[in-house]
Amino acid sequence: MTRSAPAPIPGTTVFDGAEAQKGYALNRMCFSFNDAANRAAFVVDEAAYCDRYGLTPEQRAAVASRNVLQLIAAGGNIYYLAKLAGILGLNVQDLGAQQTGMSVEAFKAKLQASAQG
Repeated sequence: MTRSAPAPIPGTTVFDGAEAQKGYALNRMCFSFNDAANRAAFVVDEAAYCDRYGLTPEQRAAVASRNVLQLIAAGGNIYYLAKLAGILGLNVQDLGAQQTGMSVEAFKAKLQASAQG
C-alpha cells in the first residue's frame, strides 16, 4: 500500500528539508537563546546579533516585525521561534492570535469558549 502525501492546508508552511535549509541561520540564532547571555546580547543590540548569525534580509524583516507567520515563512521552526518569542515578550496566546489572524482578545475568548463547551 502506497501512502499519498496529505493535501496541503492553505496558508500553511510545511517545515521540510528545503525550509530547514532556508531557515538555518534564523533557527541557529534562536537556538543560541538557550544561553541567558545570548538573550541579553540580543536585547542590547538586535541588529548586531542578527549580523552575528548572518540572517537574510527576509529573516531580519521578520524578526523586526515580530510576526510569527513571517518568521515561519522565512524558514523558522516554531520550536526554535518560541525562544525568540519569549525574548520579545510574546506568549502562546499572542502567537496563536497571529497564526489565526485574530486579535489576542478574540483568540483568548475563543479558547475560553471551547474550554467551557
